[in-house]
Amino acid sequence: MHLNEIVKAYDVRGLVGQQFTEEAVTALAAAFVAEVGTERPLIIGHDMRASSPAFADAAAEGASRAGADVVLIGLCSTDESYFASGLLDAPAIMFTASHNPAEYNGMKLSRRGAQGVSLETGLANVRDRAQEYLDAGSIPAAAHPGGIERRDVLADYAAHLRSLVDLSGIRPLKVVVDAANGMGGMTVPAVLGQGAGLAALPLQIVPMFFDLDGTFPNHEANPLDPRNLVDLQRAVVEHGADIGLAFDGDADRCFVIDERGGAVSPSAVSAVVALREIERVRADGEEDVKVIHNLITSRIVPETIAAAGATPVRTRVGHSLIKDAMHATGAVFGGEHSAHYYFRDFWGADNGMLAAMHVLAELGSGDRTMSELASKYSPYAASGEINSRVDDAAAAQQRIIDEFGRFGDVDDLDGVFIGEYAGQWWLSVRASNTEPLLRLNVEAEKRVDMERVRDRALELING
Repeated sequence: MHLNEIVKAYDVRGLVGQQFTEEAVTALAAAFVAEVGTERPLIIGHDMRASSPAFADAAAEGASRAGADVVLIGLCSTDESYFASGLLDAPAIMFTASHNPAEYNGMKLSRRGAQGVSLETGLANVRDRAQEYLDAGSIPAAAHPGGIERRDVLADYAAHLRSLVDLSGIRPLKVVVDAANGMGGMTVPAVLGQGAGLAALPLQIVPMFFDLDGTFPNHEANPLDPRNLVDLQRAVVEHGADIGLAFDGDADRCFVIDERGGAVSPSAVSAVVALREIERVRADGEEDVKVIHNLITSRIVPETIAAAGATPVRTRVGHSLIKDAMHATGAVFGGEHSAHYYFRDFWGADNGMLAAMHVLAELGSGDRTMSELASKYSPYAASGEINSRVDDAAAAQQRIIDEFGRFGDVDDLDGVFIGEYAGQWWLSVRASNTEPLLRLNVEAEKRVDMERVRDRALELING
């Protein structure tokens, strides 16, 4: 068994029974305990995939054998596992393959306080130590094995989010929610409804695919793919709803649909939430306000941050990287093009539900429609992320530099980024961490310029 196949840049993921097995999970959990220590208990949660409960039990066995006490929180969303990690100030393992198909599963690891773990910050050590355990055929046993307890944190999670965004006074909204048979089917009723015993909100929730089913019988739980938004877009229009929300499988990402059935850019959502968070902390007297955005969010995001008197902080793409940057800079919020949204008041971790609540609060505080609100923060033409399979990523990137570098500044913060001198367009080309793919993003003031740059860049990438 070679763990290099399943340990990725920011998490662990693989085919159940072939790459990702209970034996591997037991070793990885024990190795994670060796990495983070046994001073605090290890939290273990899992999603609704059929294989997840057994994997959670295997991880509990490995962690206990390594000397850690274990808190099993059962079915949960990924951001609920972050909540437990922050609440208990303890490391956590979440079993999920997020938006991947049913035959996959994986692990997302957090240090205490919901801090991220990547290859650069400990995951490589965990991988190598677990590989040693597997090669030796045994896990070193602690003198005193840890205990195992079970705890339900859903009600506490829901109450915490309600304390961060007050929706009680907004105008009534009809909201269609597509949970894609993922964990949103459990967390949405708890947070936005009365499923956790909280007071009713002025929201009429129209549920779609709320039954937890890790086989994803209706469509993939990947709202980044436009094909998986079609059902929600149709339902929003048919129900005359004010807004639609789509969650991925582990419910840590949320995508927004306007009342016309149009998809709202995650960059527009980032701008809306950034402005709300800036205004909130400024009202409390905070002066040096920072907000993070990765380099491929729309230009409207840093422009909105700067116009509000805060400092935009540009980062590389990547979930654990941004968590680290949130802690390093003290940023109040961070937004990614992929619909991951990070909050200082949520231990710097990402939380799609919390971002959705901010959007509902903004929409419900005035009389603008969602399409009107989104259009204010969508002034530019964007290509979206286009993936191309290549044999030689470095050569393809060099062709991009040779062609476009003469038009603007080139930087290598994350792959190749080129901004045209007059500020009329930019392009980004990044290599995938896990596949032989190049990811292209282009944005311009005018659609004709975006299409021109996009099409020429794709010609160069594909040789």
